[in-house]
Amino acid sequence: MAIYHLSAKIISRGKGKSAVAAAAYRAGEKITNEYDGITHDYTKKGGVLHSEILLPENAPPEFSDRYTLWNSVEKIEKAANSQLAREIEISLPRELTAGQNLALAREFVKSTFVDKGMCADLCVHDKNDGNPHAHVLLTTRPFNESKTWGVKERKDYAVDEYGNRIPLIDPATGLQKVDSRNRKQWKRICVEVNDWNNRGNVELWRKAWGNICNEYLARNYVESRVDHRSYERQSIEQIPTVHLGIAATQMEKHGIKTERGNINRAIAVINKKSRQLWNEIVGLKDKLKEAFAPAAPPTLAAMLQSILESGDLHQNYGKIRDLNMAAHVLGFMQKHGISKNSELRDKVSEIHNQYNNLRENLRFYDRRSHTLKEHIRQGEYYQEHRNLYAMYQQIKPKKQLKFFEENRAGLKLFEAAQRYFKEHYIKPDFSIRAWKSELEKLAIERGKVYREYAPLKEQFDRAYSIQRSAELLVRDLSRQPLQRDKDAISRRWDR
Repeated sequence: MAIYHLSAKIISRGKGKSAVAAAAYRAGEKITNEYDGITHDYTKKGGVLHSEILLPENAPPEFSDRYTLWNSVEKIEKAANSQLAREIEISLPRELTAGQNLALAREFVKSTFVDKGMCADLCVHDKNDGNPHAHVLLTTRPFNESKTWGVKERKDYAVDEYGNRIPLIDPATGLQKVDSRNRKQWKRICVEVNDWNNRGNVELWRKAWGNICNEYLARNYVESRVDHRSYERQSIEQIPTVHLGIAATQMEKHGIKTERGNINRAIAVINKKSRQLWNEIVGLKDKLKEAFAPAAPPTLAAMLQSILESGDLHQNYGKIRDLNMAAHVLGFMQKHGISKNSELRDKVSEIHNQYNNLRENLRFYDRRSHTLKEHIRQGEYYQEHRNLYAMYQQIKPKKQLKFFEENRAGLKLFEAAQRYFKEHYIKPDFSIRAWKSELEKLAIERGKVYREYAPLKEQFDRAYSIQRSAELLVRDLSRQPLQRDKDAISRRWDR
């Protein structure tokens, strides 16, 4: 049976760890750490089936070399407590072949981590002890577009609930602090540039690993499945077994019983009996449900049909507001194959969305048509008075004032058109013919849309009215008879 396991941890320099040492051990290689000069040699380590480095888009190609990648990480992280890498450990399904498990691990790592911008050092281990697994070392720092290391976090101003910056207050004076240049000081906070350290990511990664595992198991015709949730979250009444560990596993493999092995064997017996009892309980509950299942409540359509067929407003459901209203609502529902009030609301919502889309299209055509008409108007002014304005520019400054007064209207229209085109980023080589052609096409398209819009608006108005009537009917039908009688008497007195 396939076993689910995914764990995540941080490799931190503050805890005496080294990214180079971790990479050398998991890959079974010999690598020198340039940060402290220590050489880590794990070439005699067995069980490493495969190791490779997967790079994101902006990573330098030379980082495909393990020595270069992790020494670069050690170099860029300056602090004594730096987080150097994140490790993900996953159990691989024993039911799959080594090649299938490698493809599974590679696809998971690429889609979950590498595509997010992380470098991933993937190492697959199998000592033929029934525990194939993979280690994934991930970088914690993003890359810039220039293929250099980016920052993990940046400084930003802290803001209050209204979006205003928070001042730094001097406790001695109660006033806002100022620096040596007499500039006001504001509270600053560190903001992470990505969500890689979000605690909720682990749950997402666990779920993603479970999903892709099950995909590969199904693709290779393996019946067993895995689930990233605990037994409690799966509502499975089962006791989890304890972790044996390497020593106990080897002893059990050679026929030597261990304390943990005995515990797991006892748990297996208890779980088997629990599953048998649970299956009997579930079967009994299903039979009881069938025996005592309540009758389904009548739908709105059935209620209205019964009232209309009886012709008696006092029978079964008491008074309703208007018999004609019930007939209209029922007719609309039968026409559209609707039996429930919720289905009626969905139908009205569907018509409303179609109506809104057509209305927005009409508004777009109207706005664009208005803009094109203004383009054409200003373009005609521009072309009509362009030569006049050129003459005005060539006249000597002493005579310009007189020329301007004599041709004020034309020059003003040209200058206004010139400003209009500048504000709308329209170049002087515009084409009025193209605008007019577009305007004609818009008119045709608007006509087509309006022919759909007019009947749909009428249909929406009717559907909305039907929905309101149905709500009134439901309200009347749900009232207690005494209350309905009181309401009827009150309406008569009001008249």
